Amino acid sequence: MPPTPRPRGLAVLPVVLGVAFVVALAVFPKFVESPYALQMMVLFFLAVIQGEAWNLIGGYGGQYSVGHAAYFGIGAYTVIVLLQSRGIAPWWGLAPALALAVVVAAVVGSLTFRLRGPYFVLASIAVAEIFRLAALNWKDLTNGAEGILLSEIPPLVVGGVLVTDFSTKVPFYYMGLALAVVTVLVTVWFQGSKLGYYLQAIREDQDAANSLGIPLTFYKNVALMISAFFTAFAGALYGLYVGFIDPQTALGLDISVQIVLTAIIGGIGTVLGPVIGAALLVALSEALRSNLLTDALIGSGVVDASSGVGQFLRDNLSHAHMLIYGVLVALTILFMPDGVLGAIKNQVRKRRTRAAAGGAA
Repeated sequence: MPPTPRPRGLAVLPVVLGVAFVVALAVFPKFVESPYALQMMVLFFLAVIQGEAWNLIGGYGGQYSVGHAAYFGIGAYTVIVLLQSRGIAPWWGLAPALALAVVVAAVVGSLTFRLRGPYFVLASIAVAEIFRLAALNWKDLTNGAEGILLSEIPPLVVGGVLVTDFSTKVPFYYMGLALAVVTVLVTVWFQGSKLGYYLQAIREDQDAANSLGIPLTFYKNVALMISAFFTAFAGALYGLYVGFIDPQTALGLDISVQIVLTAIIGGIGTVLGPVIGAALLVALSEALRSNLLTDALIGSGVVDASSGVGQFLRDNLSHAHMLIYGVLVALTILFMPDGVLGAIKNQVRKRRTRAAAGGAA
């Protein structure tokens, strides 16, 4: 008699733990009023959104786009330009920003998904660079290299009632949390949907998927448009939160690299991988920016503060993000090809196997 198939659906324990985690994050600002802590959490939420968004096309579809800074910048620039130049409130300017990102993704996907492997990666980089140069030279719209400094965000009023005036970091915290939860839920849906299964089939073998009648370009494009939608949303939220954008901070190559690393380090093709990767990268970025890593090396005695190496690290390590990220990629590929989440799962699997073998003996 064949085994009874397990019903499809979500396991109870992960759902309970996830809900508890979200509830804890929701009440976090009630107990922690530190602006620094809230800022780190906002950056964490933004990294989760971007990592989960990229994971849809990169993790499940196997299309390693390194040009997602284009969609991030479209979201940031569109909302800021409409607010600063036209006086359009961001909650109204968000719709054209997201629509523009989706349309651009459809056009870009139709052209670049004809390529494979490193050629697609290079094409995605070229697309992001085109948008960066356009923002740099279209000074009448973007103010060029000087960037755009946001003067203020109008208060959100609904039915004559003031919802928030954006005078603190708390509104951005809750917007980031809400969008991060939505992107995670979309990833959960995506993973078990027909679209997700088709994308995973394409990732494993494009030729075999094509022979089965799966329209490769169509499903890649759909995944890219969903990915661009959330990436642009994160860009808009980032621009409003920081209050300043320029071609480098909104469209730089390092943004695309960080987005990719968030998923790769945590574990691509998984729901929790980008969340873990976001936590690690945000912590690492802050440690580099504030020289905490250098201070730790000096405090532990590994490096002498008065030596040339110690002085070099103190002067340069805080600006060496791309170098550190490159080293992380190499180490991840060599020792944790499935990311941190994959490494944890492998260790748990090995322990269970050993325990089962010991019990049988």
